[in-house]
Amino acid sequence: MARPLIIDADGHVIEPYDMWPKYLPARYRNLGPRPAYDDMGRKGVLLGDELLMSTRLPTPDEGMTVQSRPGGYDPRARVQDLDKEGIDSAIMFTTMGLRFAGVQDAGLAGALCCAYNDWLADFCRAAPDRLIGVALAPLQDVDAAILEAQRAVGTLGFRGVSVRPNPMLGRILSHPAYDRLWAAMEELGVPLCIHEGQTQNVTSAGDDRFQNHWMRHVVSHPQEQQMACLALIGSGVLERFPKLRVGFFESGVGWLAHWLERMDEHVEHFRWEVQGLTLKPSEYFQRQCFISADPLERTLPAMAELVGDDVIVWATDYPHPDGLFPGAARAIMGRTDVPEESLQKILGENAAREFGLKARGTRTGKTTGSRRR
Repeated sequence: MARPLIIDADGHVIEPYDMWPKYLPARYRNLGPRPAYDDMGRKGVLLGDELLMSTRLPTPDEGMTVQSRPGGYDPRARVQDLDKEGIDSAIMFTTMGLRFAGVQDAGLAGALCCAYNDWLADFCRAAPDRLIGVALAPLQDVDAAILEAQRAVGTLGFRGVSVRPNPMLGRILSHPAYDRLWAAMEELGVPLCIHEGQTQNVTSAGDDRFQNHWMRHVVSHPQEQQMACLALIGSGVLERFPKLRVGFFESGVGWLAHWLERMDEHVEHFRWEVQGLTLKPSEYFQRQCFISADPLERTLPAMAELVGDDVIVWATDYPHPDGLFPGAARAIMGRTDVPEESLQKILGENAAREFGLKARGTRTGKTTGSRRR
């Protein structure tokens, strides 16, 4: 296969603690994330006045982690790792900011999102054609979320806006309060990026049944994404906002065919309860949505065939401990069970289209066309 465009559609940064006092306004400077310990000496994160315990990472004899790689917080080191992997561009999401969805103080949540976006913009300026930022928007305050999305895209040049799929302040993503934000996202022309985080301060699927982090992690990522997908499609959000593009990240791709088929069947079987949908749920997904796959997912060939190779991107999850580094790009490029034409789309062409990028990661303007519309 000729050298394809390769875009990591979901990598992460690791925000250093010392950046928060520099980027937060004076009013909130002492409320940003900072390391802390509980009364048993266990390390956690103090966010506002809430102590959140950190997930235990593996020791070297249990399995190495790449969580501490300099490329998580040093943009030049990140570019060096991209070069080693042969990756043209990386779409970058938050790590610490996944916790911001649980902040009850709307003013603090907004300040944290703005500070993170400013820091990430500075990070991306080291290599703007290769380091592509996805902004955070504070859903605690819809007006603030709209203004921050507009600033992040229009002023900072970000190519997407990220939110959690979980309930927040009693609202799910289909709540009418968010309609003005979806309208603004349509106008901005960048994707709404749904990304779960399994943090302790946000209600997640599995919390009522499991105490062990790995078991919660198994449950929360795909099931929260499934429910977000159902909410946005089944409630008519994608019907009312046909230009809104939605990406689902870090949940695997294997659930998608089953979920779309199940939604389609339920529309037929419970038609008297379905209001305002002019398409099948699977058709809305084809028209407006996409999803990230891990490099080694065995279900990838089946999903490309069943739901279409135009809706799938790939991701490393760098530098999180459950990501694959080094070797993620080589792993997916070396797959012989996916047709070459499909693989080229998944490796980079689909992500370039969805995020408004073009050859070798050079940015374009706002994307209005689509392979499905």
